[in-house]
Amino acid sequence: MSENNCQSCGMPMGDTDEMYGKNADGSKSKDYCAYCFEDGKFTADVSMADMIEICVPHMVTFNPDMTADAARKMMQEYYPHLKRWKK
Repeated sequence: MSENNCQSCGMPMGDTDEMYGKNADGSKSKDYCAYCFEDGKFTADVSMADMIEICVPHMVTFNPDMTADAARKMMQEYYPHLKRWKK
């Protein structure tokens, strides 16, 4: 994924501010989308496995040729590299 992606859910955030989350000071978060990050904190206290299960249906909806299992496998390989989930 070459676009600027959310470092929590992996969603492409694009070039406009509307998909970017907000820091506590109201500035745009460079790392997290508006669904995952608001007012300087994550919107949900979830594990990486939980986040994957939340995102699988969205991935399948936007990629109709992808199965839920394929989406899950892809995210299980990709998410450990995202800032929120790195150990």
